[in-house]
Order: sequence, then structure tokens, then C-alpha cells
Amino acid sequence: MPTTMPANLDPSLNDADLAAALVRNAGALALAMRQRGLEELRGTAAEKTNVADVVTAADLAAESYIFEQLRHCRPADSIVGEEGAGFSGNSGRSWVIDPVDGTYNFYSGSSYWCSALALAIYAHDGGAPASAPVTGAVAGSPLGDADVLLGAIFQPQEDRLWLGGSGQPATLNGAPIAVDSRRHIGQLSAGTYIHPKWLGEPQAGTPWQRAAQLPATLRMFGSGSCDLGRVAQAELGVWFQHSCPAWDWLPGKGIVRAAGGDTAVVPVNGLDWFVAGPAEGVRAIRAALESGSLGPGGLERE
Repeated sequence: MPTTMPANLDPSLNDADLAAALVRNAGALALAMRQRGLEELRGTAAEKTNVADVVTAADLAAESYIFEQLRHCRPADSIVGEEGAGFSGNSGRSWVIDPVDGTYNFYSGSSYWCSALALAIYAHDGGAPASAPVTGAVAGSPLGDADVLLGAIFQPQEDRLWLGGSGQPATLNGAPIAVDSRRHIGQLSAGTYIHPKWLGEPQAGTPWQRAAQLPATLRMFGSGSCDLGRVAQAELGVWFQHSCPAWDWLPGKGIVRAAGGDTAVVPVNGLDWFVAGPAEGVRAIRAALESGSLGPGGLERE
């Protein structure tokens, strides 16, 4: 498998075909770099916020590839990349890139990682279109309420390509998909993630535990975009996590909503929780999270 991509993609590709090509090629590039050997890959890793939040040379190469292709194919669009790639365009459209989601899995040898991106559009100042700021913030920023025209997620080692958004039906490898049709949260599985340090902190641990008691079972796999793709195809029922940056949220948000699901951003104790799944499941998780709101002095409310 080559570690360099072929010549530039064709700018006449429609957005869905362009997004599919970008995540497929970026995922293939990252996988090829990993196949040189895990030790070599780990030698390129740098810790960001903690030991489980790292960046490798493969993340950087995949993001650089997507950035260069978007500048070639969509020169007026803004670009926001997890690893720092950014461009402020004037079209009102923003591409949000996660070149390798689940990097800890990726450099540990797991297959549960993906390349993901979203094409988002939003309005401010009375509805006038504007380019997105080059930032990862979601809640409280224009990107938090963005209309996701298109989300694309590709899991290379399972050859799963999810697409969907407000302008694109939800599909897995071209076949239509839909969220779980069961209504009661007690019948649904839940994908989630919480960093170990937060479990002992009531600010996050209390609402998480309230929500985690509701589903039939819990899954914690380590790639939010892979999880959200599975929510869209009903392999997982619901999903919730706090403090998601734009690149971890928007690709899956667009696909889940296109698959007939609902999404929510729920502020509790100064943290924003991101929830996706069937509407009834989202409502139940939201209520449980809000029930974990702390009173004065950080004490649990009765």
C-alpha cells in the first residue's frame, strides 16, 4: 500500500464523493504508515493533553493530505483540523477534519479507529453566512449549532464508510441505514467515554454515572466517530460523552441525524455533554445527565 496519494482529486466531484475519497485516502495513508511497524509509529508520537491523547506522524500526514486536497478542490471553504491545519474562507462552509480518530487505539494496534470529516454551515449576525473560526470548540461557538451538510467516517480495517447529513441520506458502504427503532432506553446499548481522572470528580462523574445506569449495556471503545457511525446503523443504541471538540462530534452528528436520530448538547456542572441516538433515548440520557447537576458547594442535589 503506498504512503503517498495519487495526483490531486477532481474539483468537479460533488461534496459526497469528495468527502468519501478524502477519508478513504487519508485512512489508507495512515494505515500504510502504521504497517511499517508499531514501534516506528510510536517513536513519532507526542503527548497532547495526557498519555491517552497523542498525535503521531500518521495523524499529521493524513491531515496534511486532506487539507491540501480541500484547498485544491474547495478553495473558498474554511478548514478546521484537529492537528492545527486551518484556513478561513468566505463561502460560509467549513470542513472539519479528524485525520485519525481513536489515535490511542491506532498506535496500540487496534482496528477501532477511523478518518472523519464534516462539512458544516452556520449563520450568525442575523443569519448572514460567515466562515468558521479556526477552533476546536463546539458548544458556545458557531460550530456548536452548525448544520452538518455532510459527515464522512471511514474505518479502514473494517472497510466501513458512513456518509450522511442534512444534504445527504445516511448510508453505510452505499446502503441505507437507520438508528435503532426501539424506544425504551433500557432496551438500548450505549457507547460512551470518560477519562479515568473524571470518574472521581463529581462535576463529571455524577452525571455520567446517572446516565450510565439506564441502558441495557455499556460499550467504551475509544473512537467517538466509529461509535457514532454504529449508532447511525443501530449497532449501538445511544452515545454520550462530555467536552467533545468539533472534529469528534460533527461528522457523527450529521450521519446520526440523517439516519433518523436526534442529537443534543447538554450543559451540566460547567461541562457540555454530547448525546446522540433515537429521540426517546436522547431524552432519557439528557434527563439523567441533568439529574446529576450539583448544588451549592459541589454537593449532589436531593
